[in-house]
Amino acid sequence: MMNRVQARLSTLASPATAIVSQPEPRSIGSFARGRQLCAGNFLFAGDLVEAPETAIWDLAMPGPRFEADLHGFAWLDDLAAAGDGAARKRAQDWTLGWIDRYGSGRGPGWTPDLAARRLIRWLHHALMLLNGLTPAQSASVFRSLAQQTNFLARRWKSAPSGLPRVEALTGLIYAGLSLTGMERHLTPALKALERECDRDIDDGGGLPTRNPEELLEVFTHLTWAEAALTGAGREPAPAHRAAIQRIAPTLRALRHADGGLARFHGGGRGSEGRLDQALAEAEVKPRPVRGLAMGYARLASGRTTVIVDAAPPPVSQEAHASTLAFEMTSGRRPVVVNCGAGTDFGAEWRRAGRATPSHSTLAIKGFSSSRFAPRQRGGRPSLLAEVPKTVEFRIESGLAGHSLTAWHDGYGPTHGLTHVRQLMLAYDGRALSGEDTLAAFTDDERAVFDRVMDRSGRQGVGFDIRFHIHPDVDTEIDMGGAAVSLALKSGEIWVFRHDGAAELQLAPSVYLEKGRAKPRATKQIVLSARVMDYASLITWTLAKAQDSSARAPRDLDQEDETEAWVLPWARRDRPESEG
Repeated sequence: MMNRVQARLSTLASPATAIVSQPEPRSIGSFARGRQLCAGNFLFAGDLVEAPETAIWDLAMPGPRFEADLHGFAWLDDLAAAGDGAARKRAQDWTLGWIDRYGSGRGPGWTPDLAARRLIRWLHHALMLLNGLTPAQSASVFRSLAQQTNFLARRWKSAPSGLPRVEALTGLIYAGLSLTGMERHLTPALKALERECDRDIDDGGGLPTRNPEELLEVFTHLTWAEAALTGAGREPAPAHRAAIQRIAPTLRALRHADGGLARFHGGGRGSEGRLDQALAEAEVKPRPVRGLAMGYARLASGRTTVIVDAAPPPVSQEAHASTLAFEMTSGRRPVVVNCGAGTDFGAEWRRAGRATPSHSTLAIKGFSSSRFAPRQRGGRPSLLAEVPKTVEFRIESGLAGHSLTAWHDGYGPTHGLTHVRQLMLAYDGRALSGEDTLAAFTDDERAVFDRVMDRSGRQGVGFDIRFHIHPDVDTEIDMGGAAVSLALKSGEIWVFRHDGAAELQLAPSVYLEKGRAKPRATKQIVLSARVMDYASLITWTLAKAQDSSARAPRDLDQEDETEAWVLPWARRDRPESEG
């Protein structure tokens, strides 16, 4: 209600009359998506609407997240990437249409983060938007820019801390630097951003949410604000620059060999090229991270990276029960992944994606390493109520390679068992070996385990170790069921083996990827066994075959962007089939 009131009051302010310093466009758009928009194919928040020759504001909105993405105007980046006359006409028509329909303060677009996102894009692409407009149309654009700036000045404090607030303040800084008559907002915005950097970015360059993609977005907005200040002949505040310097090494540690981010706690891989661009523009010299980076351990050798969640889940509605899960990438090709965040595919997919079986780690049958609180009213996601109290790790380098030993007691209250995971990555990056142990170490843990065994009729505690495979990897049971071969598009062949103490199967899985209209079908390797005593140990290896293709080291093929667009008749409630 206050957002709507302040949006309408902001219409009384004096309009801006000109852009005195346009910030250089730094947001990356997609040429393919721009062409799809021009063709009338609108894919936002996992929903695809086909409506050729329909104005974007006349669409039937599938859901609130779809509508919010429209009001954020990030799609202007895609139209700018398309760059032709048809794209510019749609950008202008849809922007003027928004002003006519929602400029007085109506609609869902009047929240601080959406207003800032929209303001930043309008300023980034001001030349495209203003070129060829009539004086009256240009005046309406400047009037709306001033209104949105004044709204941000009044409402940025209401944005949640973290990315929404950083985004709101970045938009306010942009406006203060770029628009005549808005200069008075610059100094308060800079001071507020400095306070947010000190409060929200910890000493290790991480966020409380432990979401790698959110950290990238915060970092991106901080670098945008710094570049805009530098372009206007001003220096960023010391805390602003210090936050950039803290975050950069953490993001490098969370970056896989293929340039994408590790997908944990609601985050995706990040927009193509966004991470590399932000790191390049930050001009922070690389330095190693000692210990964990925002709670994640990194093993890297040769062309292989392994990133492990080695800390308790955050207090967040996007938190996943992913403790000790890992992802592995070989060169430009993801191999072992987590299913990902199912936010774009509805509440049930979202909840399923947060559970332990959706991650590449060990899970006791029927349980996650962290348990959900009761469902909240209004359909809001639940927090994780029972999380591991102790998560410890040790990283070492020895004669055989880099190793990580980590353990958590998330199954202590329910089964009296501790999960211990040991990973070893060879120095040449061609082999990853692992040991997963479930054990009751203390007398109290053994007493709990004995009670569980009594209730089960001494049938033991069943568990699964899952390795979710990226959908671009072809998997096949090999060696009479004793191994699984994994063929990458690069030509590499990896082989998964185990010690025979568990039952191996190749089962269906899904890959929940942002920017698609439905989950992608894939496979998972599952090792199943039972704990019959106070300890159970399973060992396994994932090694590159000696005869892997020589083409692999020069794997430069790019995925066709149009693959992210599904056929209009494809159902969104089923995973994409292999064909």
